[in-house]
Amino acid sequence: MEFSLFAHMDRMSPEQSHETLHAEFMSLCKIADESGMRALWTGEHHGMDFTISPNPLMELVNIANHTKNLRLGTGTIIAPFWHPIKLAGEAAAADMLTGGRIELGIARGAYSYEYERLMPGMDAWEAGQRMREIAPLLPKLWEGDCAHEGAYFSFPSATAAPKPVQDGGPPIWIAARDPSSHEFGVQNGFNIQVTPLWQGIEEIETLMGRFNDACNDYSGPRPKIMLLHHTYVGSDQADVERASQELSRFYCNFGAWFQNKRAVHQGRLDPLTQEELDANAMMAPSNMRRDLTIGTARDVIDRIKRYEDLGYDEFSFWIDSGMSFERKRASLERFVEDVMPHFQ
Repeated sequence: MEFSLFAHMDRMSPEQSHETLHAEFMSLCKIADESGMRALWTGEHHGMDFTISPNPLMELVNIANHTKNLRLGTGTIIAPFWHPIKLAGEAAAADMLTGGRIELGIARGAYSYEYERLMPGMDAWEAGQRMREIAPLLPKLWEGDCAHEGAYFSFPSATAAPKPVQDGGPPIWIAARDPSSHEFGVQNGFNIQVTPLWQGIEEIETLMGRFNDACNDYSGPRPKIMLLHHTYVGSDQADVERASQELSRFYCNFGAWFQNKRAVHQGRLDPLTQEELDANAMMAPSNMRRDLTIGTARDVIDRIKRYEDLGYDEFSFWIDSGMSFERKRASLERFVEDVMPHFQ
């Protein structure tokens, strides 16, 4: 089992400056780099203080200048917001600028709030179809002299410039959930990223089963699969209970962003009331405690051992939570010191 960190700037209060949030984000990246984690993942989002990352490739190039060891991954690029030639070229440029450290996670996107603003009229199905047209083009554009006639893109012979440093280009990971997306990723020789979000072991087993089914129908080398899950390593049970309450609030806000029915001002969702938080039984703290990878170090070790036994190659510590920087850092340090050594 390898480990990585999945992180963004998440701004929960207007009193938090973006500059301070970025400095804190960089501190977490440096801990991951010094700890022996394999990679750092950061995604693409637009106009949302809830998840701040308008250009992950730009951020990853910056992180490369402050770290030595981490692979640097997009977790994930929102494919329908890109032209394939533009994405191929910018990913290759980032690979060159980082000395060949880039990995490219690709997804269709999740928030209709973003679709409305960047691609009005596009729905999740079309976004998925665009992703499926774009992703296979990237290795061809890196190889060069690629012409294409498709449903969404058509262009004469083109070659990404610059060329990526890595032979064949950055490894590609597809964010997959349903069986067809697993099949698409595996059949193209791509690695797979999965997240059960707030759901627990049953969903984690289901996602692995879909990946295995896709691999059974694929004759090439078995791709890798990464599990992304919210993680908190508490100092004691009281600390774990506090984390479950904080993650409950985070997922209530996540759900409100996803539903896209609430007013947004200055990039911030109108605050949920305590009554609204309490009424969301699905995201109750007790469910977070049961289903997320949170607990004392011993609890977290046992849960990740189970994921390892299922066949997951990488576990990504999702640290976005609305918690204070100090609490995020303390949890990550306990993970590095008390959990990771049990998997070496």
